[in-house]
Amino acid sequence: MRNMMILNRENLINLILAAMLLAVPFAANAFGQPFYITLATRIAILALAATGLNLALGLGGLISFGHAAFFGIGGYAAGILASHSFSGDPLLFGLSGTNQMWIVWIVAVAVAGLVGLAIGAISLRTSGVYFIMITLAFAQMVYYFAISWPAYGGEDGLSMTVRNQLPGVMTMRPLNYFLICYVVLMVVIGLFALIRASRFGAALQSARQNDVRVATVGINPYRIRLTGFAISAMITGLAGALFADLNRFVSPSMLSWHMSGELIVLIILGGTGRLFGPLAGAALYVILEYTLGGFTERWQFFLGLILLGVVLFARGGLLGLLAGKARHG
Repeated sequence: MRNMMILNRENLINLILAAMLLAVPFAANAFGQPFYITLATRIAILALAATGLNLALGLGGLISFGHAAFFGIGGYAAGILASHSFSGDPLLFGLSGTNQMWIVWIVAVAVAGLVGLAIGAISLRTSGVYFIMITLAFAQMVYYFAISWPAYGGEDGLSMTVRNQLPGVMTMRPLNYFLICYVVLMVVIGLFALIRASRFGAALQSARQNDVRVATVGINPYRIRLTGFAISAMITGLAGALFADLNRFVSPSMLSWHMSGELIVLIILGGTGRLFGPLAGAALYVILEYTLGGFTERWQFFLGLILLGVVLFARGGLLGLLAGKARHG
């Protein structure tokens, strides 16, 4: 009975979070404050990227310091396709670029997934700190490849003349673009819930707890983890494409290990493995960055104190602190 009450409380908190994220941009639009719409859009995109990592970390126990690679790959997919669409220059094998957002998403997801399969196929043969370091190494390889690629900006990054288009939607309007990102986030959170409740999700969580026991019942833990890692990479790649469109700029900083660390921080702040944990963590992170950043450039110091407090006293993150000790919502 107590666990059911905790779950109901967390579901209510999840609903409130989703409603607040949706309400803030409409209020900002009504008062003529587009900056806050952009902040809300950034929260939605970072939450989407962290949801991707949460699939690998929260369900599979895979502490990846390489997810910035997938985030940046998604961003560069959007930037490169848009630049070729604007210039008219052929891309590969005579194919042209495109400014159609749905095509960009497919390309970003596909490329990030393929790279995720390749990285995961090697990295998942290790475990523990070795897995952390090898995913970091792969991400740094992609990062240095990007800054040494002058055709697409190198260290200076790649500008996008206009935001990519979606049929029937004026994507340059801040509120419209927020709604696109919000819908994508809610769909992916729903997908995360379905995966977690499925037999695949149960196998992935079991492999995290005891891979030997999983193998004894005829399930290959390596394949389960590799599949989960690839799906995780695809979601994070989609977030990268949305982030590039938000800023109309692609930077090698999207591929930096700092980005990977930021995504892990978001999950820890919100609650590892929790359905709306990434959204709660992203909201808290962006609010702290905006409010404290206005007073001091060293606002990360206070973020570090909050993160330390979460690790020591609120292992379930912000959602765990508000809802109780149940792990999932």
